[in-house]
Amino acid sequence: MQSSSDPRVIRLAPAAAILGLLVAIGLVGAAWVGGQSLLAFKRLDRTVEVKGLSEREVPANLAIWPISFAEADNDVGNLYRTIERKSIRLVEFLKQAGFKPEEIGSSAPSVVDKQAREYGGDERSPFRYTGRATVTVHTADVARVRATMNRLGELGREGIAIGGDHGAQTQFLFTGLNAIKPEMIEEATRNARESATKFANDSGSHLGKIRRASQGQFSIADRDASTPHIKKVRVVSTVEYYLAD
Repeated sequence: MQSSSDPRVIRLAPAAAILGLLVAIGLVGAAWVGGQSLLAFKRLDRTVEVKGLSEREVPANLAIWPISFAEADNDVGNLYRTIERKSIRLVEFLKQAGFKPEEIGSSAPSVVDKQAREYGGDERSPFRYTGRATVTVHTADVARVRATMNRLGELGREGIAIGGDHGAQTQFLFTGLNAIKPEMIEEATRNARESATKFANDSGSHLGKIRRASQGQFSIADRDASTPHIKKVRVVSTVEYYLAD
């Protein structure tokens, strides 16, 4: 057993003390760095979420115009011949209005025998057979469609009963979204940043980097019920920013 006066023990004591002091300093430094990191994290945790809107009014660039008419007769053969004759006249009318043959399509007529219905016929009608035919215009010439729609009365004067309760609605569509999408996203993001900057200034903070962002769905709707050929395109972007003192 070594004596406390052993010179080797005396030499080791200062080294152990120094080592212990260094360890203590290290622990204090680590605690300080950890505290500063936590403080920095808390600062970064301050955020603001804003929404940016972009809207455009654009003209429709595609029209789908179904034109239907109805006929009735007691002779089914005569009914089909009448429908065929009037369908030919309707196609001719559209060509004269300036539509190309490839823009015009005809569907097979639909004929109903009222006496063959299981639930009974319509006793008020003097005709056994009713038929309906549809001619559809599919074109990018929206202006021509709108102008020709106002002339359908000419066919009525020729005995072609256009429309009715079963007539399909004309569709005006906008298919050029990809051309305006980048500009609208940029505008929505810019509007979001303006809102976030104002919030930061009002709260005595500075706007930092984007934490996350999401682009909402694009929506295309009629501007109003009276002008379905004019569309309103809309997108909302949501952006979250960091705030700094």
